[in-house]
Amino acid sequence: MGFMDTLKAKLAPAKDKVSGLAHQHGGKIEHGLERAAKSVDKKTKGKYSSKIETGTGKAKDALGRIAHKDGGGTPPAA
Repeated sequence: MGFMDTLKAKLAPAKDKVSGLAHQHGGKIEHGLERAAKSVDKKTKGKYSSKIETGTGKAKDALGRIAHKDGGGTPPAA
């Protein structure tokens, strides 16, 4: 068994737990992302609005992939 195989085996339980938590609390996490984005946008006086929006969208997409990984398919349309 190689190093990467050993590492994957050790991280598998944590990955499953994170997936479950993301699935269970996805709405709260998305709400937090939106609040953080709004706060940062306000602090920067809208100077980086497009970049903040892009980053928030990517974070939400990643959350969706993590939360639905155990489902075995594509996430349902919102």
